[in-house]
Amino acid sequence: MFTQIAHLIRLARAGRVMARYDGLVAPEQLAEAPAIARLMLRLAKIGTRTPQTDIENPLAAALTELGPTYIKLGQFLATRPDLVGADRARQLSDLQDRMPSFAQDEARSEIEAGLGAKIDDVFDEFGPSVAAASIAQVHRARTRAGDEPSRDVAVKVLRPAIEKKFATDLETFFFAARQAERWHAPIRRLRPVDAVQTLANSVKLEMDLRMEASAMSEMAVNTRDDPGFHVPEVDWSRTSRRVLTSQWVDGIPLSDLDRLKAEGFDLPALGDNVIQSFLRHAIRDGFFHADMHPGNLFVNDVGDLVAVDFGIMGRLGMKERLFLAEILHGFITRDYARVSDVHFDAGYVPSNHKPEVFAQALRAIGEPLMDKSADEISMARLLAQLFQVTEQFDMRTQPQLLLLQKTMVVVEGVARMLNPTLNMWTTAEPVVRQWIEQKYGPQGRIEDAAEGAATLGKLVSAIPEVMAEAQRTAHMLSNMADSGGIRLDRETTEALAEAQSRRGGSGRIALWLGAAALVVIALSQVF
Repeated sequence: MFTQIAHLIRLARAGRVMARYDGLVAPEQLAEAPAIARLMLRLAKIGTRTPQTDIENPLAAALTELGPTYIKLGQFLATRPDLVGADRARQLSDLQDRMPSFAQDEARSEIEAGLGAKIDDVFDEFGPSVAAASIAQVHRARTRAGDEPSRDVAVKVLRPAIEKKFATDLETFFFAARQAERWHAPIRRLRPVDAVQTLANSVKLEMDLRMEASAMSEMAVNTRDDPGFHVPEVDWSRTSRRVLTSQWVDGIPLSDLDRLKAEGFDLPALGDNVIQSFLRHAIRDGFFHADMHPGNLFVNDVGDLVAVDFGIMGRLGMKERLFLAEILHGFITRDYARVSDVHFDAGYVPSNHKPEVFAQALRAIGEPLMDKSADEISMARLLAQLFQVTEQFDMRTQPQLLLLQKTMVVVEGVARMLNPTLNMWTTAEPVVRQWIEQKYGPQGRIEDAAEGAATLGKLVSAIPEVMAEAQRTAHMLSNMADSGGIRLDRETTEALAEAQSRRGGSGRIALWLGAAALVVIALSQVF
């Protein structure tokens, strides 16, 4: 009871802050809200001052005032237009994760506790915070000379007691989601409890900086031969769950256009690099930086892009990568039938719909793009329209594709900031075409054959176990026949089910062969 009261108090406080900014409910959603929600909205506004009209993004401002957990909630909801509406999702996509720094002494204490050593034993120099976000902040430091030369590093450290703060707020989010599902049946389709669980899982990973270090290391391996893209090196000896140390980046922030121009960098070429690098990571590797705003991208002295802050990453399976590449290539070449087939092959659109009708709907999206100028064509908007159309064809929400689409919005914005006349199709086409040719060309066929051989090898290696299991099953059935016939009563079937649940793939094959043996023996008894 007291826990529920605490949740209600925290929600009331958040509601009043949101009401003050007039950011609680989108106008298009207000009419659909349950009566109790409309009543709570009116109560939340009682006693609050008039919303500030001079704030460019009041929703983002309200979430920033509410603190770290709500900032993360806003960033997450930016990927779920199905939950908050398209307009709110666009507003939330501009939400910047910036917070005031915590004290230098606290940072030193957290680092010493995280590394199990005194700051002065690890670093020759340790400077003030250079960037602060909802979960952690970053300091510039210089390592002590030892077996390796001294070097400048970036030290990221979690905020004190941030885990407890997030745990408390997330419990309140779960409470609100459960109440929404309980009292408002239409919202159950959107599974708000599952959405909060997804947020909780994401935050849990972000608050283990070893996971971010691992993401940096993985992307560095993936991109080691990529032109014009660099990932800082991780200093594993100075990294722990609450501390991440990596190579310091000397570069110009991508947001500083005046300085980039003054240094003579080719801004349109940088814009192409941003788009092509992102598509390589998403399509080729299935692993992409999902927070590529200008503050996380730098240009080094040779003109390469350098990415930082790998706390939010996206993954795509082979099915999603093929889906993305094929639909982009299909729209580029205006092959709408192929794009339709890709949706059906991936199982995203149920088979009770007709591919030809779906292709017709896709043409309605693609053809208007062909009449627009290069600077008006947006792949992110294309994906958004695609998801809206697929709702009419019973396509289930694909969270991994929503994160991709949200990231693409940011990436396109960065690229157009560098080159307002960027032709998205021309820029994307070489990367998409190269991957499709590689996947479906001779090299791709060889790789597929190798995967098939590996699968066959696993099956062959399991044959002795399968045969032994079949022999044991035959002996068992023979004994059963000698002792009064074959018995397939409830106890026998439950025992078989239990045996199947304990076994892996090869065990299941053995049981199926055993079942086949059962049929053979039964027939032999009859004939």
